[in-house]
Amino acid sequence: MEGTGDIRKITLKASGMDFPALETGSGPLVLLLHGFPDHNRTWRLQMPALAAAGFRAIAPVMRGYSPSCQPRDNDYHVIRMAEDVLGWMDCLGETKCHLVGHDWGAIVTYASGTIAPDRFHSLTTLAVPHLRRMPTGLRELPGQIRNSWYMIFFQLRILADVIVERNDWAFIERLWRDWSPGWQWPPEEMAELKKTFGQPGVRKAALNYYRAFFDPLSQASRDTRAATTARINVPTLALTGEADGCMDTRLYDIVMRAEDFPGGLQVERVKGTGHFLHQENPVEVNRLVLNWIRAHQPETR
Repeated sequence: MEGTGDIRKITLKASGMDFPALETGSGPLVLLLHGFPDHNRTWRLQMPALAAAGFRAIAPVMRGYSPSCQPRDNDYHVIRMAEDVLGWMDCLGETKCHLVGHDWGAIVTYASGTIAPDRFHSLTTLAVPHLRRMPTGLRELPGQIRNSWYMIFFQLRILADVIVERNDWAFIERLWRDWSPGWQWPPEEMAELKKTFGQPGVRKAALNYYRAFFDPLSQASRDTRAATTARINVPTLALTGEADGCMDTRLYDIVMRAEDFPGGLQVERVKGTGHFLHQENPVEVNRLVLNWIRAHQPETR
């Protein structure tokens, strides 16, 4: 695995399931949450940097992305994934950590910081802004609705499932091209990602994130909306790629407001990158993330 150094495989237990995870380093805990269409190898270029800086970096497989962590009740609401995060921390015997999330992992990071702010030293999110003011963002940047076409497409059960998988997962490659224009990803990493999606139940689970998010009726949906739109009392760093083809970087200028982050907010735009900014420019992203985490780690202040 490129750039990983001494990374080992472990298993975390939470919510009655086993979550495969990657781990390296020792010291204060940093949890790294991946998004879609992705997996925990997405953090392969951040984990060694965190370990070298004196942190214990753990990147779990998110709910559903392995057969061992697919819930029997098929519950993929964000609130459940925030509960997974707290469960992982309990499994590790950690009362507090730094939380970093990309894409869906960013949404789960915001939600986790809302429901249990006392459990986190800091939050870092990549590629997805806070949802509290997203209706305003969509009104001012209606082109974002076009960017988000895939979310509606995923509501077409059976049809979407077939199209995402056909032609050796060409749909995933299309999203990566559209979301990070001009980036030439490592072919071996795309091959590994397709292996992840080829596992039993993973494709269905990944699409069910979107289906659960648009579920209007359940209590879990109401809890998710509350957790993803409330003010956040944990210091938060939000990173966006200036050429992101998935979430228009201009949304950050509209929806990321200091008054919604009483614990503190810093927004950084990474030049020359798209949606997968942490893979496209790991040097700059690592610098920003490490500076933020160090500034909010009590032992190193």
